[in-house]
Amino acid sequence: MRIIGVDPGTIFTGFGIVDYDKTELKYIAAGVIKMPAVKEIAPRLEKIYNDLTKSIKQYKPDEFALETAFYGKNIQSTLKIGYARGVSMLAAIHNELPIKEYSPREIKKAVVGNGASTKEQVQYMIKKLLAIEKAKMKFDESDALAVAICHAFKINSKSSKSRSWKEYLIKNPDRVID
Repeated sequence: MRIIGVDPGTIFTGFGIVDYDKTELKYIAAGVIKMPAVKEIAPRLEKIYNDLTKSIKQYKPDEFALETAFYGKNIQSTLKIGYARGVSMLAAIHNELPIKEYSPREIKKAVVGNGASTKEQVQYMIKKLLAIEKAKMKFDESDALAVAICHAFKINSKSSKSRSWKEYLIKNPDRVID
């Protein structure tokens, strides 16, 4: 399964694409959509939509995962991130992708094990999990990859839920140590 994760923003929007087959994560691509230096929000939103649509058509993901809005003290920033989230979702819907949203805390906990992790800690784990040797990686890229990985882990945990130990052992023989 191929998953695209998006870290929305109105100056930089990160995207990250991974393949996941229930046992292995594989890095496919990541990047940052840099918005034009204009004051108006509309051209920025158009760029997010167009560039995400282009990436979706190029990499053909099966699932779309998105970070939820972060509620800060500045309501204007929150609203603008909401706009970026909206056009990101529109790109997914227009390309018939199912959408799943995760909070920043949930993403950090899935990837690092701590919902209060720093961006540096998230980036370190992303590089380790995906065996990325790239020296310079922008936080927007690693955050977007973290969204995709969080979604992969959530899919796996839902599909591996068992009602009893016996059922779990039958479904997961590879996890049993003799």
